[in-house]
Amino acid sequence: MSTGPAEPTDRATPDALKRSWVEWLPDAWRPYARLARFDRPIGTWLLFWPCVWGVALAGGLPRDLYLLLLFGLGSLAMRGAGCVYNDIVDRDLDAQVERTRDRPVASGRVSVRAAWNWLFALCLVGLVVLIQLQPIAQGIALASLALVAGYPFMKRITWWPQAWLGLTFNWGVLVAWAAVTGEIGLPVLLLYAAGVFWTLGYDTIYALQDIEDDALAGIRSSARRLGGGVRTGVAIFYMLALACFAAALFLAGASPWAWPALALVAAHFGWQVATLSSDDPARALRLFRANTVTGFLVALACFVAVTI
Repeated sequence: MSTGPAEPTDRATPDALKRSWVEWLPDAWRPYARLARFDRPIGTWLLFWPCVWGVALAGGLPRDLYLLLLFGLGSLAMRGAGCVYNDIVDRDLDAQVERTRDRPVASGRVSVRAAWNWLFALCLVGLVVLIQLQPIAQGIALASLALVAGYPFMKRITWWPQAWLGLTFNWGVLVAWAAVTGEIGLPVLLLYAAGVFWTLGYDTIYALQDIEDDALAGIRSSARRLGGGVRTGVAIFYMLALACFAAALFLAGASPWAWPALALVAAHFGWQVATLSSDDPARALRLFRANTVTGFLVALACFVAVTI
């Protein structure tokens, strides 16, 4: 009788979770799960938390709790779809980078045609979520497709693809706010800007893992552009994020309880900057993953700002 997952015949990328549930899947399914990054849930959390911020700051909790379930499912499906699309476009570049050369499309374990079919299936799940929302929220969500489509090409044409990722990954805060209020207001635009700076910070940390291989492959990133000034750059991005978070809470009429919660966010940012090392890829990955805590702390601040 089996007492654990089968030994995988494929290889996970180094930043995947060890012994994740993906390893329990049948051999034929496992490459597709890896292609959608189901063994790397941090990306789903980073896409989901801005949705929670939007619902919370709009006053939708606990009344509209069902929206969090919808956005959770949507984050899982659409993050997966985005990763599949990214790997289709980047398959030649991925094959040149140590950390990504074992991705299913780059390694040939999943054909390009099969990857497109998997992408379509994931998008159908996203469509099911989309039709549950208000029309204005549906329109805003569909507008994000232009950002998603452009993202894989940014590393070829700009040193700041992390900024484009920030525009893309935080779009859910606009969708969530509109799903609750039926409109867009200044507080959520500031919350969106805060998320963009937050992503610029954490994805610069993430890019430190690949800085040498990226240079050899000609891939551009904020980590390469900042060079020896990475710690200063990340500190500036996080300070700008905090300023925008504070402005969003203030304009939303935040209660005094919001500020201690935001102070926890500031402390977490400070810890990341203080412990950041540009020549330690393992630490960079740990700090990047720690941003799911940041997302939770901001959600807490948004919740208490309008409910206590």
